[in-house]
Order: sequence, then C-alpha cells, then structure tokens
Amino acid sequence: MQNDYRIWLARARSSLAISKTKLDEDIFYEDLCFQAQQAVEKALKGLLIFYNVDPEKTHNLVLLIQELSHYCELPEEVNEAVILNDYAVQTRYPGDFTPIEEEEYHNTVSIAEKCLQWVEQKMEQDVWKIV
Repeated sequence: MQNDYRIWLARARSSLAISKTKLDEDIFYEDLCFQAQQAVEKALKGLLIFYNVDPEKTHNLVLLIQELSHYCELPEEVNEAVILNDYAVQTRYPGDFTPIEEEEYHNTVSIAEKCLQWVEQKMEQDVWKIV
C-alpha cells in the first residue's frame, strides 16, 4: 500500500490543501511553507513510484529531482521547486532564520501547485507506458 503512487499523490494534495489554510494569526507562514514543501516531496516520490522506482527516504528535493531526471524531462517549474528545500527542516523550528512574509508564502504555494499539477499531468500522459 505504501508503494501505491495514488496514495502518495493523495497525500501530496492533502499537504497542499493544508498549506493554504492561513485562517488564524497564530499559524506561522513557515509551517504552511513546510506543508507546501511536503506536497512537492510527496508528489515527486509518487511519480518515482509510478515509474516503479523506490524513492530515497529524504526531504531533499534536489535528490528527488535528480533521480526523476533519469525517467523524464523536467520542466523549469519543477526544477524551481528546489528552493522549497529550506522549508523541510530549517524553518520548522525556532531558530536562526528570517521569518517568512506573506509574499514569499504565496510564491511557495504557487510553486507547489505548479509542481503537483505537472506530476498529475505527467502520470496521465505516461500511464500507457506503465501498464
């Protein structure tokens, strides 16, 4: 079940939805950006599983993108997602970083949306290759 790409894609959609829930002033943009990063990570891992590849257990989007590049051509919006790496660990806990402002948050969610959309389209295009 954990190797079912559809579960990974559903979890990616869930993380993306959570990243858009700025309903309360007590919610930090950093936490929402972490969810956007998680959406991308899960989508990329789901695509690797779709290609019958066991993804590395990592939060590093650079590694996941490099692995995916062996199986398909990646558009710029997916390569751009590497900037979300900082949200995987650095901004999750109080520490030495500049707080995220609203504009950066919106840009992060936009990148995650584009990446997830591309993964879904890629799966639709390539489904005949996998069957």
